[in-house]
Amino acid sequence: MLPQRPVLAHRARVNAALLELAVSTGREAADFIRHRRPAGRVDVAATKSSATDVVTEIDRATEELIRERILGSRPHDGFVGEEGQDVAGSSGVDWVVDPIDGTVNFVYGIAAYAVSIAARRDGRVVAGYVVNVASGEQWAAEVGQGAWWLDGDERRPVVAPDPPTLDRALVATGFSYDPRTRARQGAAVASLLPQVRDIRRAGAAALDLCAVADGRVDAYVEQGLHAWDLAAGGLVASEAGLTVTGLDGPADQRLVVAAHPELIGEFLAAVRACGF
Repeated sequence: MLPQRPVLAHRARVNAALLELAVSTGREAADFIRHRRPAGRVDVAATKSSATDVVTEIDRATEELIRERILGSRPHDGFVGEEGQDVAGSSGVDWVVDPIDGTVNFVYGIAAYAVSIAARRDGRVVAGYVVNVASGEQWAAEVGQGAWWLDGDERRPVVAPDPPTLDRALVATGFSYDPRTRARQGAAVASLLPQVRDIRRAGAAALDLCAVADGRVDAYVEQGLHAWDLAAGGLVASEAGLTVTGLDGPADQRLVVAAHPELIGEFLAAVRACGF
């Protein structure tokens, strides 16, 4: 039996409320980061998967702020963050958070690092918010409702533009922190480069996915993304009309590819042939 309209309306209201909480919390977190970041380079507090995979005390403090705001409003939800311990919930909703996506950019003062907050219901991402802390640009999406740029309380729809041909496509990518994996990825990118307009490496997956959504780049490919890298930006991209997929199924840690539906087949074939 198909869900009744009251059930669908209730789900829509819940999703809208989740997005509202993501936006308000993300804006507060972005302000927190701006005020806490000192001039010059930021001290590295620790490393994770390798010597180049860094974390700062501001990462940790920002994630704690986000956790407190979200679970303070919704104490029965779960929480999955890059820098802390996961919290199991009982509501069917969990939050997937990267407090600073693009930490290396943040450390060096490169103006491309973001707060990324997504809400999942029963395992499906239904609301997402990304804010470039340095520039103040904001993107949001709600499943089935579209994607938007946010300017204060104003929403402006984000719709992915028609794509160029593959040989004119500007492609965003990123690299693992593991040296051996990075070497393989570098070889794959080198193989792809002659087939496209050029490659861009901004250093923040959430911002890359939003860039494909609003047409600043034409396609995106990256290996090794975690849920917090993909969740919010991936929803923005898909709700803007892009196809977000993996190598042989859904986008996952093995591979994330995003492009316009008219380009995705040829682009994915090239990505596969290049050895990603």
